[in-house]
Amino acid sequence: MSADDYLKGILARQAVDTGPYSPVRAVQSVIQPIIQQWAAGYLSSISPSGSFAKGTANHSGTDIDLFISLTQNTPDSLKEIYNKLLRKMTEAGYQPKAQNVSINVQVNGYSVDLVPARRQDGYSQDHSLFRRRADTWTKTNVATHISRISQSGRTQEIRAIKLWRNQKGLDFPSFYLELTVLDALFNARGSLSQNVWKVFEYLRNSFLAARVMDPANTNNIISDDLTAAEKTTIRNAAVRALAAKDWSEIVV
Repeated sequence: MSADDYLKGILARQAVDTGPYSPVRAVQSVIQPIIQQWAAGYLSSISPSGSFAKGTANHSGTDIDLFISLTQNTPDSLKEIYNKLLRKMTEAGYQPKAQNVSINVQVNGYSVDLVPARRQDGYSQDHSLFRRRADTWTKTNVATHISRISQSGRTQEIRAIKLWRNQKGLDFPSFYLELTVLDALFNARGSLSQNVWKVFEYLRNSFLAARVMDPANTNNIISDDLTAAEKTTIRNAAVRALAAKDWSEIVV
């Protein structure tokens, strides 16, 4: 079996149904009443986002991200919005896990990341959201993120690197990972396995010093989401991948 066939087989096994009748979409109707109570009349919309919407999801990862858009006149601070949602999900009987900009809950066997944000105005899709790690807020546009990644032509390579990340237990935020793959493969014309290998080489050679910006807000430096030590852990894992004798040592 060729390296390309091996990776394509894994990706086929890990494929996620993102169609309109996907069972995972039903989790939104399950938790929407809870979110509406928490939003107290300020809810603008709830929609799939993240890997599910971008086409970079794997079956063994988070099943769906739900972007929770609040109106621009929501009175609470972004930190209060985040923490109140965390408390609300606990009160509703879930066991929420606080992450950087999202809150993870298990709903009917599915892993769901909730991303609360407040619209900046009534016209654009620009939102402000809380960044827990930095204890600050940032402006972003999820619609821009979805378009940038889903139309990149690199979703297979991204999915392969995400599987490697998960299986090696690496702390590598998904959007940071996705943008890093795009940078690593700029103008690349190789096969799937050649491109994934090129990403590992980039992680070894250039990742530590690379400055990665949010395409929806150049003041939001995505690469600041990890410390130098955390980035070094990712680089070292890439070095081990490049030293592997077989693809089965890298991802399964």
